[in-house]
Amino acid sequence: MTLRTRSPAGFAIALLLLAIGLAAATLHTRFGDLSGFWWQSIVAPDDDQIRQIVMHYTFVPRLLVALLGGAALALAGCLMQQVLRNPLASPATLGVTSGAQLALVVATLWAPSWMLAGREWIALAGGIVAMLLVLALSWKRRLAPMVVVLSGMVVSLYFSAINSALLLFHQESLSGLFIWGSGALAQDNWHDSRFLLLRLGIVVALALLLLRPLSLLDLEEDGARSLGISLRKLRFAGLGLGIFMTACVVSAIGLIGFIGLASPAIARLSGARTLSQRLGWSMILGALLLAVTDLAVQQLSPFTASLLPTGAMTAALGAPLLLWLLPRLRVGGSRPTPSTGLTMPRLARPHLRLWALAGLTIVACALALLVGFMLDSHTMHPSVAGIGDLSLIVDWRLPRVATAAAAGLMLAIAGTLLQRMTGNPMASPEVLGISAGVAIGVIALMLLPLGIAPLSGSVMGFSGATVALLVLIVCNRRSGFAPERLLLTGIAISSLLDAMRAIVLASEDPRAQQLLSWLGGSTYYASLTSSGWIVAIAILLLALTLPLQRWLTLLPLGAPTAKALGVDVDRSRLMLLALVALLTVAATLVIGPLSFVGLMAPHMARLMGFHGARHQLLGAGLLGMLVMVTADWLGRNLFFPYQLPAGLIAALIGGVYFMWGLRRL
Repeated sequence: MTLRTRSPAGFAIALLLLAIGLAAATLHTRFGDLSGFWWQSIVAPDDDQIRQIVMHYTFVPRLLVALLGGAALALAGCLMQQVLRNPLASPATLGVTSGAQLALVVATLWAPSWMLAGREWIALAGGIVAMLLVLALSWKRRLAPMVVVLSGMVVSLYFSAINSALLLFHQESLSGLFIWGSGALAQDNWHDSRFLLLRLGIVVALALLLLRPLSLLDLEEDGARSLGISLRKLRFAGLGLGIFMTACVVSAIGLIGFIGLASPAIARLSGARTLSQRLGWSMILGALLLAVTDLAVQQLSPFTASLLPTGAMTAALGAPLLLWLLPRLRVGGSRPTPSTGLTMPRLARPHLRLWALAGLTIVACALALLVGFMLDSHTMHPSVAGIGDLSLIVDWRLPRVATAAAAGLMLAIAGTLLQRMTGNPMASPEVLGISAGVAIGVIALMLLPLGIAPLSGSVMGFSGATVALLVLIVCNRRSGFAPERLLLTGIAISSLLDAMRAIVLASEDPRAQQLLSWLGGSTYYASLTSSGWIVAIAILLLALTLPLQRWLTLLPLGAPTAKALGVDVDRSRLMLLALVALLTVAATLVIGPLSFVGLMAPHMARLMGFHGARHQLLGAGLLGMLVMVTADWLGRNLFFPYQLPAGLIAALIGGVYFMWGLRRL
């Protein structure tokens, strides 16, 4: 289905009528006793009437904040899309909102006095850092649309991982900040309304002054330069206005997802052609979209244990919207390809290097079992465990090391299967959203009023992974599984996980802490029994994968060549995807959805010279074990007695690797 109206007016009118209906329903259910006094409540409430005061200081400013925040984010998204000539650019997809939130978190923890100077300036600094990082990652490819958006979403996911680590250490200090950061629009005064109104007015005025030169960016770069336009200054001015507007919204009401992407896209698809039309209609649509979402959240509040955060709900709606927009928008850009300068020559005798890598992995496991901090007479000190500490090793360290090694092995194999099957060097279970699908299934099991039965988590996790794979196939089959669209689809699925995580954290559910630890990839809850099962499953799945090396050798040559050589392409891909799902579910259930081991290990194996399918599978598996065991050991000892989840440590390492890989595209 596509929008075919000649102007966005029809869509705006439909949203307006929906907003009026929801507002009327809210007024009727919450303020029905004020019938006939609504206008008085809005303008000059009677101090003796508590209902009028509540309406004046809560409902009305909340509605106004939703309208202003939606218009501001839509304006920011439209400016970013115009400057970058990228219809998928927005504060959310470029990582600006996550950068602003991280800056506010850091300031809250270590420099609270800076907040007195104005939260918007701290958020602005974080947004600028995120945007500069995105530009640095994509500048080499001349800001190709897909590379820009991939860079922005990776930066956003990476900053989210850092936020999760900080929340684990400072949960009491940051719990309120994260509830606010999820986009809770609840108001008790008019301060945020006046704050956003003033800044939105200033930015709109400046955008109107830049309207004519910004319109010239619709031309080719050479044409714009021939008219005497300084493209660099114009781009920085447009991006500066967009980032500042985003920082103001984040500092006032928290993270609001995808309004900045949806509003300009709907305006463009429904007929707004010139920049002035797109700016105007985007702001109108953005204001109405956020208002409708927030009013709907208020209507749902009687049916939920706590009020759902509006920002998280917009992200939950925005992820499907991004998937819907992908085939309808022209987002041409260069494809990521393996960097030819990074690979080592093929090894004549790769078995020797495999044995060396296996020995290094064994040494890492031994160090993780024997070396660490210990408590002795209320003092802690690093030590090497001996025979007398056998119970410590067997009961506490062995299950964690075995679980981390098994998870690293399975994620590395899954990543190798995906990269060889799709020919996409940036593919992995974490990046393509398969791990996020598992996590979404597990979280849904927790949120829904379903009975918790044995293996229910595994069933829901496998269901989530299967749905994620189906979404990947449906959204990318027509484009021939182009690497850029495939990655962007996966990151959209991952953003849905972020929305669900924000909803859980904002709900103050007592299980949220355990869920947050699992999402970070903690092995803390591993036991001898569970680690024994996961090791057995990992060995079984590895044994099922190794005989498929012929498929993995021929599929990268392309479907026509593989068919000519006797491979049933559809059947082989289906079986490989089923294996990927099983591997990802088993690994994610014990290590969480964030690690990037599935991305790193196949590349590292290729860098070491393992090019054949069998050798790359074994090399990547050993490297995955090595990375996860090392990450678990670091997480247990870096901040002892406090601990960081192994998956989170691996994600921080892997995020840097992913950004380095994008920089070299």
